[in-house]
Amino acid sequence: MSEKKIEKVGVLGAGLMGSGIVHVCAQAGYQVVAREVEERYWKKAFDRIGGFMQKSVEKEKMTAADRDAAISRMSGTTDLADLAGCDIVIEAVVEDIEVKNEMFGELDELCPPHTIFASNTSSLTIVEMAAATSRPDRVVGLHFFNPVPIMKLVEVVKAVTTSQATFERVWAFAESLGKIPIAAKDNSGFVVNLLLVPYLLGAVRALESGLATTEDIDKGMVHGCAHPMGPLTLLDFVGIDTTYRIAEIMFDEYKRPEYAAPPLLRKMHLAGYHGRKSGKGFYDYSGTEPKPSDLNI
Repeated sequence: MSEKKIEKVGVLGAGLMGSGIVHVCAQAGYQVVAREVEERYWKKAFDRIGGFMQKSVEKEKMTAADRDAAISRMSGTTDLADLAGCDIVIEAVVEDIEVKNEMFGELDELCPPHTIFASNTSSLTIVEMAAATSRPDRVVGLHFFNPVPIMKLVEVVKAVTTSQATFERVWAFAESLGKIPIAAKDNSGFVVNLLLVPYLLGAVRALESGLATTEDIDKGMVHGCAHPMGPLTLLDFVGIDTTYRIAEIMFDEYKRPEYAAPPLLRKMHLAGYHGRKSGKGFYDYSGTEPKPSDLNI
């Protein structure tokens, strides 16, 4: 089968990750269609993208003309059928294999054979999604990092079913976005989360056991290891709920204790302490400056 040039990109989901993917694709010159379950969600995402681009204009990192051109390449929809003309569809929906498979299954019937399906999953295996389609050779992992417009890394994940041609096309696509791709095998967590998740969970266990305070754990890794932010601050940024779900998936895959979510993380998840997005996590964000939360450990 002849390979068609990637010109039009579909993005499933317009949350923080999805909107970031829309942003970088439109800025790189691609036509982008973002699909959300309700119009208000993609409109909110587009407002966020416009605001981010405006700041870039003010900092003279892009021109007003380039901003306007990028925004003109973005469109939103609530209809999956509007992604039928895309050359690549990148999903960035909830970390639930059933939801992802249902969407890819529907798109499999709507999109032409050349369309590549890419998943932004951070912990699920790509082959599970490939099996839900009739094009397993054209299903690949494309894991971006938050915030997408700033973070350079992208993990390109080749499942046992992914063709070399698809892998190479997606690698080149990632480079065209100004990203730095790395290759990863189709194992839960890929490269970064395989190493990062045990580190984050270890920080939660340290706090839970009374080893040190929230602030001192974070200060230790910032000033002792030159990390840009401490692990508990990072957990609040990523989302307690997101990390809890990833830990569950990785523990189910590997059955190793370093991937098991500590009781404190589970309690915070159940309490709705999801970090920055909920206003409270390991830190309380209700004031002018974040302060360590009283978690009654």
